[in-house]
Amino acid sequence: MPRNGKLVRITVALAAAGLTAALAVVASVGTAGARSTGTLKGAGSTLIAPALAVWQPMYSGDSLQYSAIGSGGGIQAISHRTVDFGASDAPLTKSQGNGCNGCVQIPWALTATSPVVNIPGVAAHQLKLTGTVLANIYLGTITKWNDPAIKSLNKGLKLPNLSITPVHRSDGSGDTYVFTNYLSKVSKSWKTKVGNATTVSWPTGIGGKGNAGVAAAVSANSGSIGYVSIFYVIQNHLDLARLKNASGNYELPTIASIEASAQLVKTGRIAANNKISITNPPKSKKYANAYPLATFTYVIVPRTSPKAAELKAFITWALGSKAQSSIKKYVFAPMPDSVAKAAKKTLATLHS
Repeated sequence: MPRNGKLVRITVALAAAGLTAALAVVASVGTAGARSTGTLKGAGSTLIAPALAVWQPMYSGDSLQYSAIGSGGGIQAISHRTVDFGASDAPLTKSQGNGCNGCVQIPWALTATSPVVNIPGVAAHQLKLTGTVLANIYLGTITKWNDPAIKSLNKGLKLPNLSITPVHRSDGSGDTYVFTNYLSKVSKSWKTKVGNATTVSWPTGIGGKGNAGVAAAVSANSGSIGYVSIFYVIQNHLDLARLKNASGNYELPTIASIEASAQLVKTGRIAANNKISITNPPKSKKYANAYPLATFTYVIVPRTSPKAAELKAFITWALGSKAQSSIKKYVFAPMPDSVAKAAKKTLATLHS
């Protein structure tokens, strides 16, 4: 993995300009007859940005413009109606829902966020971690890579006497929501002292803006650990750690392990507001290979919008098999039928 402190250039129509710049996906109007002359503007999650970059040239409807400013920024943008849609990996809180004045959240992609490390002498996929150890690293109670708690999980792996630098998101982040949601389920200390939200008071570590900022900080700092969505692992050649699930297996984020976690979604039992959590599936044969940090990500739209028809058309297309298959290369798993059905039911309520 890169150790020179420079952010590896993110391709596929994404631009990265240092740690503080927002990623942007901007679509221009296509050739005559190929697109309408309208534009749908969105902002928010950096996790979904790679998917939108893939979808943009494929979609034959309105032109798409998207600014990857983080889930918190996306929620604010749609609440203030400065964009046509927001994107968040965290479901709206009650206050955010009230502040959005009639917005609905629609799940439209399924992927994972994952711990990545920069440890000299330790290659990708070698390090094993549990949720408890991960929580204690971010609580600041485990501070060295050769700590007995880490060594006991990694017999035979040479771990250096090197300080750990935890890297977290500095902006309001759906990845942070997913990460802290998981830690709150596996660690009572974390739940009590820090909790679960898109923004928390981190006990220790350094911050990076967006997935790109965290990826850059991990690349630049020997001994660091961070959490990013899979596209940024691929593009930045980061080293994934294996994460122990409740069934006792150390898993990596793959289409199969993410789909295993998504089995937590029961047909007919999806909440009316589409809020879904699939972190830390319980111990069972059914979830034996489940990845414990899998997540749905949401598009947030006003129920009443002058662009309701255009939003319906685009989101319906994004939920379709062609769009979903196109992003599997970045480890987005296909949406379960029950979730897609619930999404379309909510989508049908949009009107101008």
